[in-house]
Amino acid sequence: MTAWLRYGGGPFRCRHPAEAAVPLRPSRPSTVLLGCVLLAAVGCTTVDGSADRAGAGRELSAAELRAAAVADGDLGAGYTVTVMTPGHGETGSGGGREVSDVAACQPLLDAVTPAAGAGGASPSPGASTGAAHPTAETDLSVARAADPRGGVYGGLLAYPAGRAAQLQGDLEKLFGPCAAFTSTAPAPPTDKGRKGVRTKHRLSRDDTPTPGGADAVTGFTLTNESGAVVLSQRAVLTRVGPVLAVFTTVGVGAEQATAPDERIVRQQVAKLRAAQARR
Repeated sequence: MTAWLRYGGGPFRCRHPAEAAVPLRPSRPSTVLLGCVLLAAVGCTTVDGSADRAGAGRELSAAELRAAAVADGDLGAGYTVTVMTPGHGETGSGGGREVSDVAACQPLLDAVTPAAGAGGASPSPGASTGAAHPTAETDLSVARAADPRGGVYGGLLAYPAGRAAQLQGDLEKLFGPCAAFTSTAPAPPTDKGRKGVRTKHRLSRDDTPTPGGADAVTGFTLTNESGAVVLSQRAVLTRVGPVLAVFTTVGVGAEQATAPDERIVRQQVAKLRAAQARR
């Protein structure tokens, strides 16, 4: 049985039950969808904007957000940054939606699976932006020569005043009901005769210091335990004014996901804060 999972920057093909996950060609970092999906889930919530105003950061346009993405020169020798256009490079099975047995945890699955209709597509430039989407998004991946297997995938998501803080607050509420839950994923299109795949997940908070210049940070690890090989995704979601910067790493089996490189997070926070301070 082959199951498709989207952890960090690309899908992993896993043969049940004992085959190790095999990373495929990197595609769009799926964790950057987290902000979009959570906002869709609370789209009817009234937001007064006071939390983001406390961060004293102005809203950024799509061009400004892309210009504020961390670059090779910001990180020093040995780092290579690739900035990607949101929505490009999608891969996956094209299967149906993975469904959580706990409704509150569904946004987490929508954020890390290639499910059809998960609501992750970003609006086209100049399109009207509703509650389900950020006003601008830039995706990126960072490789380090000293750690060729330790890629960091990220996304920058800009929102109107107040919404970034609202999203982070809603994520914080998931650690209780979603500490352990299960889900059912439909079989891939090539295996229509098979039953859905049951998967155990665990969500845990990681002790993550707030980088200088950031307003808040949330660190967490989400696991997929559907087979003998456990897949893990570790994420750091940092809020800088009305922008969420999300960075993730991937772990397979005994090689657990490590915390995203602090240098990358710190430099990205500094560039976002500087961009928001310009007039």
